[in-house]
Amino acid sequence: MDIFEEAGLPPGVINLVSGDPILISDIALSHPEFSGLHFTGSTHVFKELWKKIGNNIFKYRDYPRIVGETGGKDFIFCHPSAKIDSARTAIIRGGFEYQGQKCSAASRVYIPKSISEELISEIIVETKKIKMGSPIDFNNFMNAVIHKNAFDRISNYISYARESKDCDIVYGGECDDSIGYFIEPTIIITRNDQSKTMQEEIFGPVITIYVYEDNKWQEMLNTVDSTSDYALTGAFISEDENSIDFATKKLMYSAGNFYINDKCSGAVVGQQPFGGSRASGTDDKAGSKLNLLRWVSPRLISTTHNPPTDFKYDYMD
Repeated sequence: MDIFEEAGLPPGVINLVSGDPILISDIALSHPEFSGLHFTGSTHVFKELWKKIGNNIFKYRDYPRIVGETGGKDFIFCHPSAKIDSARTAIIRGGFEYQGQKCSAASRVYIPKSISEELISEIIVETKKIKMGSPIDFNNFMNAVIHKNAFDRISNYISYARESKDCDIVYGGECDDSIGYFIEPTIIITRNDQSKTMQEEIFGPVITIYVYEDNKWQEMLNTVDSTSDYALTGAFISEDENSIDFATKKLMYSAGNFYINDKCSGAVVGQQPFGGSRASGTDDKAGSKLNLLRWVSPRLISTTHNPPTDFKYDYMD
């Protein structure tokens, strides 16, 4: 807000209100002049806000515009032709940057059997090199998760994987809240492509890998699409152009932001519009004119310079 005003925006054009979110929402959403919501947060909260707006519809002067960017269960799919080094880097960066606390972070990974042993081994070797600590030290790739609630939620998913007969934790899994809420980058291998950690948003440094048979890679794309209610981001790693074309079309409604041979996160507002559909939001693409147009109310003015003077039309004579 200080920067806006320093840049010349008059005070009061935009107002920043901080406080209890429920109190603020109840006051704003019950006001007759409420006309729009642009929300970033959880899918559950967004649905509750939408419901509240619907219940108040008869109070409003306008029909409110509603835009939401919510959760994700983002995938990285490795084709049998994928290069080990690029796949490994995409998975580690996509899953563990910012402690996985991105709605776009990689959370579920599909690897073909033919390269699984080598790729998983290299992922573990490189993940062991990750340094954790204060963000003030730029040598630290990861730091603590945001608060105790996040720590507890992520820890519960790790505990689930540790106890599940379908899952093996092959690296990480240690959680320490003695000084800060630190969770190790955690790699899970599952034998069930519908396991809990493949379906639910974790929002932490946890990736779950499923190994598939090479000759079933096309069928697995159906699994990628149907496993999660979300459709935010996804990545396809391949050196085969035909497979890239096939996957791009097949996964059209699986990810609002689709990456080829890269991690599934990193969109920069103003350069790469961002957003997803289904349980991931309204896909209004923040950071682009597509989003801006949602908030415009067109007013069209028509001037007639030779107005008619008889109500009858020519065809009536």
